[in-house]
Amino acid sequence: MRNITSITSIRILIVEDEGIIAQDMQDCLEDLGYNVIAIADTGEKALKKVAETHPDLVLMDIRLKGDMDGIQAAEQIWELFQIPVIYTTGHSDKSTLERAKQTAPFGYLIKPFEERELYVAIETALRRYQLEKQLKEREEWLQTIFRSIGDGVIVVDTKYCVKFLNPRGESMTGWKQHEAIDEDLTKVFNIVHEKTRSAIENPVKEVLKSGSLFYLAPDTLLISKNGTEMPIDDSAAPLKNQKGEVVGCVLVFRDITERRQAEERNRALERAKLLEKQMAELQRLNDSKDEFLSTVSHELRTPLSNIKMAIEMLEVVLARQGDLFANPTADPSPAVRYFQILRDQCERQLNLVNDLLDLQRLNADAYTLTPTEINLQELIPHVADAFEICLQSNQQTLEVNISPDLPSLISDSSSLTRIVRELINNACKYTPPGEYIAVNACALPASEDTAKKEILQLSVTNSGVEIPAHELPRVFDKFYRIPSEDRWKQSGTGLGLALVKKLVDYLNGSIRVESSNRQVSFIVQLPFNYEKV
Repeated sequence: MRNITSITSIRILIVEDEGIIAQDMQDCLEDLGYNVIAIADTGEKALKKVAETHPDLVLMDIRLKGDMDGIQAAEQIWELFQIPVIYTTGHSDKSTLERAKQTAPFGYLIKPFEERELYVAIETALRRYQLEKQLKEREEWLQTIFRSIGDGVIVVDTKYCVKFLNPRGESMTGWKQHEAIDEDLTKVFNIVHEKTRSAIENPVKEVLKSGSLFYLAPDTLLISKNGTEMPIDDSAAPLKNQKGEVVGCVLVFRDITERRQAEERNRALERAKLLEKQMAELQRLNDSKDEFLSTVSHELRTPLSNIKMAIEMLEVVLARQGDLFANPTADPSPAVRYFQILRDQCERQLNLVNDLLDLQRLNADAYTLTPTEINLQELIPHVADAFEICLQSNQQTLEVNISPDLPSLISDSSSLTRIVRELINNACKYTPPGEYIAVNACALPASEDTAKKEILQLSVTNSGVEIPAHELPRVFDKFYRIPSEDRWKQSGTGLGLALVKKLVDYLNGSIRVESSNRQVSFIVQLPFNYEKV
């Protein structure tokens, strides 16, 4: 409807079935300065005229001829066109008034009425209409804002009854607005503590009590109508009237699932960065350690070699001067025993230094390989023969089983020799008296896992001992020794198996250890034809 700026611009439709009364009303209105755009004498004609002219106000006689009386016509005019209606009637019985009240008219005049009464009724109706129109527009504007907000919004009154629920609130709570209206808030807005699962007191209660803004505690879960759970943040603010009295509360809540996920991603990223820094620091420390070991090994190797040579020369000199070393079958003198201790310990330290240097070269990819054709039927028994005295001393049995049709191997002979020697030596150290050691070599058929190439499988098995399952992954670690009742009973540095693992990897092979039924097996697989990767 257009804004009303003056009386002359106000357009009025008169609905009256008495011609003389209608004319009098027109004359009166025009005398007051109003613009009468038409007169209708039935409800049907009134609806037609309203549709054609769109007046600002309708003066409606309640008692009209025809099938539609004034009250029915007024209902349709308001429903279809939202135009205010003032009833005029000569009847003021209670039943008629009750019917008229149901249509919420903007005025009610009893005939006959004075010109001033008519003027007051019209101006009052138009003013009320303007105020209600502004109020409605404001409500629609507020509802549009609430509907457009990305957070859930619930408005409640002082009795905790829901009066408004926006679309986002509908999707989060699982309630439609028409279902939630006048429902208790705790039924629509069901919240619990995420960790304890206990119910949380609704924030609206605190807001209505204190009249100030209130926030939900952390770790709050909203449980929707269908049982879906989501973490939320929430704030509740009081609604106050012009007197400052709290008349309700606005609850604003949001789903923080994505925020939590983003925070978790950030925490994971921070952890990854920290781990990366720690790994870099560990690598630096490891490099420093390897460099230190390499430097120390080089520094130790020369003096140890000189000590070994001096021991050997001293033995020769003393042998020439007397019979100190002349009769090996006789009980050795203290001097001979001391020389043997010196020789053994010097050899042990040299082996440690050599192992450290070889590991360092393998780690630095500076280990030199010379692939040659190797006859395994000759190499393996030759390596095993060197342990004959040790085996007799320990009361152990060694079996060597090599397939007679095993083809020659193209690989590094010194590396393979060292692998076999170290595995047999390790077996000798840990095999109890009366038990056996078995060395087996055979060819495995080609398969998808071996890139369709035949490979060599070499295994060294010893009986009478078993490695706990939780210790197996650490067997090839540097300086690691399998726990026993007396960890110093067996000699060794804990570098032998680590060196074996590095050499096998360097030869493009694999090694694994298996242990069960009081038996330990080291299984090496190598390509028959070594190719540098």
